[in-house]
Amino acid sequence: MIEIESVSKTFTLHNQGSAVIPVMAGANLSVQPGECVALIGASGAGKSTLMRMIYGNYLAASGRIMVGGIDVAQAAPRDILALRRQTLGYVSQFLRVVPRVPTLEVVAEPLLMVGEEREVALARAGDLLTRLNIPERLWGLSPTTFSGGEQQRVNIARGFAHAYPALLLDEPTASLDARNRETVLSLVEEAKARGAAIVGIFHDEAARDRVCDHEIDVTAFTPEAA
Repeated sequence: MIEIESVSKTFTLHNQGSAVIPVMAGANLSVQPGECVALIGASGAGKSTLMRMIYGNYLAASGRIMVGGIDVAQAAPRDILALRRQTLGYVSQFLRVVPRVPTLEVVAEPLLMVGEEREVALARAGDLLTRLNIPERLWGLSPTTFSGGEQQRVNIARGFAHAYPALLLDEPTASLDARNRETVLSLVEEAKARGAAIVGIFHDEAARDRVCDHEIDVTAFTPEAA
């Protein structure tokens, strides 16, 4: 489902004479349906960079990034948007939504975007918000007014609303209490059971040991190591 072959990445420092800085080379990764692969390595090793290349936020300098038959490294923007809508979900650490949109609508939006009936989408959103302990009295409010922890849980609910065949998880259990951490890990296990291919960054070692099948040390993809 997710196949990365010989991927490299450079950054150009336009304010420093257009100096080109190589940050990744020779990255290879394979994730099958129902697998969860953890990206590990020291801070700055390139975990988030690789995740952003898979999602299409960063353009790879070379190589192939295949997700559901689409090469993200070469795809047109409209194809990447379609891929994100139907196939590739991303649970980041930060909630980015249009202000004043009610929380229930924010969580239901991924389902509505793929044509799910509104009643079904809202019911699924409500179920996830309940599981993640967001009180129903808050569902009609914009999540931009919530605490950081509440926003994180809304973001997780939104990311798991649609049954994406592939998922990217950026520290989904960070800063959560034990109760909500358990819910998130259960959601990951449910996604694996239905066949989702998952790439995640988990600094929580116990969480990583529980839900991840393999670990990839991205330090091996630094230009010096490649």
